Amino acid sequence: MGNCLDSSAAKVDSTQSSHTPGASRISSRTSRSSVPSSLTIPSYSEKSSSECLPTPRSEGEILSSPNLKAFSFNELKNATRNFRPDSVLGEGGFGCVFKGWIDENTLAASKPGSGMVVAVKKLKPEGFQGHKEWLTEVNYLGQLHHPNLVKLIGYCVEGENRLLVYEFMPKGSLENHLFRRGPQPLSWAVRVKVAIGAARGLSFLHDAKSQVIYRDFKASNILLDAEFNAKLSDFGLAKAGPTGDRTHVSTQVMGTHGYAAPEYVATVIVISDDYADASPFLDQASSTMAKLFYYVQVGESLTVNISPGSSFTVKYYFHVNIAVDVGRLTAKSDVYSFGVVLLELLSGRRAVDKTKVGVEQNLADWAKPYLNDKRKLFRIMDTKLGGQYPQKGAFIAANLALQCLSPEAKVRPRMSEVLATLEHIESPKCAAKNSRSEHLTVQTPVRQSPMRHHHAPGTPTAGASPLPSHHQSPRLR
Repeated sequence: MGNCLDSSAAKVDSTQSSHTPGASRISSRTSRSSVPSSLTIPSYSEKSSSECLPTPRSEGEILSSPNLKAFSFNELKNATRNFRPDSVLGEGGFGCVFKGWIDENTLAASKPGSGMVVAVKKLKPEGFQGHKEWLTEVNYLGQLHHPNLVKLIGYCVEGENRLLVYEFMPKGSLENHLFRRGPQPLSWAVRVKVAIGAARGLSFLHDAKSQVIYRDFKASNILLDAEFNAKLSDFGLAKAGPTGDRTHVSTQVMGTHGYAAPEYVATVIVISDDYADASPFLDQASSTMAKLFYYVQVGESLTVNISPGSSFTVKYYFHVNIAVDVGRLTAKSDVYSFGVVLLELLSGRRAVDKTKVGVEQNLADWAKPYLNDKRKLFRIMDTKLGGQYPQKGAFIAANLALQCLSPEAKVRPRMSEVLATLEHIESPKCAAKNSRSEHLTVQTPVRQSPMRHHHAPGTPTAGASPLPSHHQSPRLR
């Protein structure tokens, strides 16, 4: 399965005083001028409707699925040769992934080199991902089936042991191919193919009857099979989408720095050290938040984890700098993350690279000025492509990334529209190489994404209008 673990997943937790090894903590800091006009934290219940996949809380709540096998620990021990170090495919803050072998028909453990190769994820007893995320992954991948979602074969829950058994993905993760030394650079055609596969997976989740928000879309969670077909893995942070008249889900901020949408990580309050300046914000906050009190010493800052439905107020004491993270999560949050990964595919650069200087550390911030400029786009293109890419297709992809990265969630395209644009880029019309000076006209058919169990998207809609340009910023229906 390659490296399906990523140690950079992070969550904000007021009880966690030290930085978790291998984790990249997300914390929001902003000025008073960027404080939202409404500081109300909406009440949110994690109880889902009967049609939604619930977030499980115990192994007894694992949804019944005829497609999943309940393995014993000994079976998986034998399948992985007792979890030998030379069987490790990858590791992260919450455990390791081992290569194993099982019989293709009976799913019983088989001898190394015989039967079907699988990837076995073994959770540490107190791993970073946690038991709740393990249960979430079992339930989502046990119920959702699509060619662009990694297949979960089974699980093991025995004592303190928590394991997951997946199909093996021989080409590993997209992250390995883009950023690690050694692998052959991905061609333009393969990059577009990977983007389309990942978009199909997200479109399926977003368009399902019970919408699922993936919440951790990034290069390390996109796995590749032998033919470079992309599949989404690691559903531990997945969340049921808003239901009824809700426009978003209010939830604890979790995800990976550099990929998370601004509205998801930037719902914050910052108090200055001047009470006169701070009092209006304190008054506004106290109208809806009145239970928890925090006293902060001079120079300290505190990130507070807000549980759904809870409230608080700030008691002023010397210099106070409090950021409150309450994520406003929608399917458009995934669209933003997709835009970041699309930039990684175009540029060959990481979403966040601390070895760079200044604005270049953040890929989206650095690349945005070039994405809508045909003459300057080459400056952000991956040099490993050697110039072997169609100018027209690259410009359309760059403009698509720019739309996905819009700071306003409502302006971003839906994943079904993103998918249609990418499929247009793959078409012969865009596949031919063009000179930079050629006038580019974007004609993008809008298609609906594949629904559950469908392997391919539907046919183009007659008379569909092209995806609007970034500068038009219309409200997308």
